[in-house]
Amino acid sequence: MLVLEYKIVASKKQYQAIEEAIRTTQFIRNKCLRYWINSKKENKINKFTLNKYSTILRNEFKFVKNLNSMAVQSAAERAWFAISTFFAKSAGQSTLSGELRDNCKSGKPGKKGFPRFQKDNRSVEYKTSGWKLHKTKRRITITDKKGIGELKLMGNWDVHTYPVKSIKRVRLVRRADGYYCQFAVDVDSSKQLEPTGNQVGLDVGLEFFYSDSNGSHVENPRFLRKAEKDIKRSQRRIYKHKKGSNKRHKSRRIYARKQLKVSHTQPSVPSLLRE
Repeated sequence: MLVLEYKIVASKKQYQAIEEAIRTTQFIRNKCLRYWINSKKENKINKFTLNKYSTILRNEFKFVKNLNSMAVQSAAERAWFAISTFFAKSAGQSTLSGELRDNCKSGKPGKKGFPRFQKDNRSVEYKTSGWKLHKTKRRITITDKKGIGELKLMGNWDVHTYPVKSIKRVRLVRRADGYYCQFAVDVDSSKQLEPTGNQVGLDVGLEFFYSDSNGSHVENPRFLRKAEKDIKRSQRRIYKHKKGSNKRHKSRRIYARKQLKVSHTQPSVPSLLRE
């Protein structure tokens, strides 16, 4: 699965509608998690049960019904993902049995912990419906009743090379510097390469980004190390202000933008080619 990301350009009203959709996703996920906690003793909750419960939420709350039905299902699937990360099915047991075992005891790698209620969800995910891509593929229209409407996409146009049918998921994501649209494209990334007969050894280390057996080296850019002092300074400024104050909120945004800048920084391609 290939993920293509584009910056969103929209009006203030549209940004507010995106925020409403994100909050609705958080509401559905937390309600599904509460439903699982209350029914845990019955030991009959699974992914399909939470999907059915999300349909009940659509009939009960109008703001949930305004969100696309597949986006509602995606929110319920987020809850199940949090549950299944903490618990795993015993070998040979049916999915519908509901008998689970602790991931910690099984030694499964990765983050483990009891599912928590979200307080700051940052995205809403649509599947194959709820959106329509413009024929130029430079605009996307969200077609549910949240009022998001048509959004302008900024970035490279790699999505042009893929058919619309290959787009399996569309996510609207809030970041420190604005809103983004992500396309999850189902593509076959495997390539058949003909052997050249040449061999090269690569070593990835701390002193160099990588070195090969031909004696070539690429310097380690150390983006985080260079920005670490400035990031820590901005982090300390957060705790100088009172909780809930505008100054503390502003300091958090500044800190988040500095972190985001480091994560977006990439090594210079021409310098790598020269090496």
